[in-house]
Amino acid sequence: MCGRFAMDKKTDELIREFVADGGRAEDWAGSYSIAPTTTAPIIRERLVDDVIHREIDLARWDWDRPASRPKVPIINARMEKLPERFWVGPFSRSRCIVPMLGYYEWTGEKGAKIPHWIHSDELLAAAGLTWTTEIAGERQRVFVVVTREARDASGEIHDRMPAFLTDELRDAWLDPHPLTVDGDVTASRSNRLQLLDELEASSSMIATTMRTHIVDRKVNNARTADPTDRSLIEAA
Repeated sequence: MCGRFAMDKKTDELIREFVADGGRAEDWAGSYSIAPTTTAPIIRERLVDDVIHREIDLARWDWDRPASRPKVPIINARMEKLPERFWVGPFSRSRCIVPMLGYYEWTGEKGAKIPHWIHSDELLAAAGLTWTTEIAGERQRVFVVVTREARDASGEIHDRMPAFLTDELRDAWLDPHPLTVDGDVTASRSNRLQLLDELEASSSMIATTMRTHIVDRKVNNARTADPTDRSLIEAA
């Protein structure tokens, strides 16, 4: 699972890292405590007059809730479910990258949770899905993080982890051309499964680089943790 993460790069650094246009994330200055329903930068591509534009946008970490689901934030999408029903549309045509410095997981009993910081040596590119939806009467861009079975340092902490992209897979993941082929169910399914296989291989490779350490419990409360405090990710 991924329920909180950090991303301390500023907008201009992300532009250089992902070779993107400025988009609408000009005021992003980094955060060490990004929680569900708050905003974070994402990288996505759009087709405008058959020309691909790669942009950095600020989006809300949340997803439109199906009527059958309780009213809690939908923040993650299981990788194995991407070719099925609810996620087919965004997986086929609206993928994004969620830059991460790392993410948090917790162990222990309620009231005494121990926070763990899970990270790599490099900036991480988590696979994400994005969409525009109406929230409180306003059209907002939202995103979820794609997760998979944990094979990184979090494996003993939690059973799920974000699915991360290698540099080589970034372009294919962001490609705005639909995976769905009109009138050809077989080709559409083949395209989805091929990208899913590539994500499986990519995320397995990145997982081997991940490490973890315990951090201060002040990160436990998303409402009181100072998002500008770098000590949130330092070993306790």
